[in-house]
Parts: sequence; C-alpha cells; structure tokens
Amino acid sequence: MPALYIMIPVAVVIVGICIAIFFWAVNSGQYDDLDGPAHSILFDDEDPRHQAGIDEAEGDDAHASQKQDKRDA
Repeated sequence: MPALYIMIPVAVVIVGICIAIFFWAVNSGQYDDLDGPAHSILFDDEDPRHQAGIDEAEGDDAHASQKQDKRDA
C-alpha cells in the first residue's frame, strides 16, 4: 500500500509530461503535412517539376518562378 503513494503521483507526472510533449508537437507543426513525406519518396529530387511543386507547397512561389526562368533561359 505505501508503494501506491509513490507510484500514483509518479504516473500522474509522467502522463502530464506526455500530454505537454504532444501539445508541443502539435503547436510546432509536426503534424501539418502528413502526406507530403510519403509522396515525396515517389519522385526524383532532380526533377524540376517536383522541385516546383515543393516550392509551391511551401509558399515560395517567387523562388519557384525564378528557378523556372533560369531553366528556360
């Protein structure tokens, strides 16, 4: 019985730490793009269309259009 006085608070602290880590992961964007990495392995990194798609997904449209202009020249 005396062991429960130690084990229950330790278990509550561990659960609290796990919940804090989960909320930190959600707030830091760890779960924002779940499909991107899975689809990324299917494409060649050197393919300009693939890189343009990555830039577009990241919101870097200006950077993508500059790369496309350099390739067309």
